[in-house]
Amino acid sequence: MVQRLDSFYQEQSIPQLIKEFHYKNKHQVPKLDKIVINRGLGDASQNAKVLESCSKEQSIITRQQGVVTRSKKAIASFKLREKMPVGLVVTLRGDKMYAFLDRLINLALPRIRDFQGVSRKSFDGRGNYSLGLEEQLMFPEIDYDKIDQIRGMDVSIVTTAKTDKEAMALFKTFGMPFKN
Repeated sequence: MVQRLDSFYQEQSIPQLIKEFHYKNKHQVPKLDKIVINRGLGDASQNAKVLESCSKEQSIITRQQGVVTRSKKAIASFKLREKMPVGLVVTLRGDKMYAFLDRLINLALPRIRDFQGVSRKSFDGRGNYSLGLEEQLMFPEIDYDKIDQIRGMDVSIVTTAKTDKEAMALFKTFGMPFKN
């Protein structure tokens, strides 16, 4: 099933970006490569229910099961042993990626209280964009009564753009609300 944002990219974003950046070929136009959603769960090492509930929430939000990340080495001051669970990560590609980005831009971000727009400074210099979300309640799929604690997540959007300017133009065609 072709997602709404994917068809919008094919029909409107590509011609607009070709005109703006004077590309000779449509394959030079930047596109989305993947979206990585990461959740650090510091208290998951002591409480297994935290990992289970966060995994369930993340699979509801992303519609894909996450992978548990484990500690690489033991740190005594954090009461952490090697290979203990410390977080969850999901990598989205294809239709699920476009569906998640569409829901993020059009449903989740506008639900943030006092939302001014996302920062223009969160590009990494190579056309990738990262943002941190402070709570999972902004997604309409999450029921307030079923969560045990408010936890945030990091969203990294990886593109094939060579520069931040190209990536910014790509995100603007998708309707990403940047601050002025």
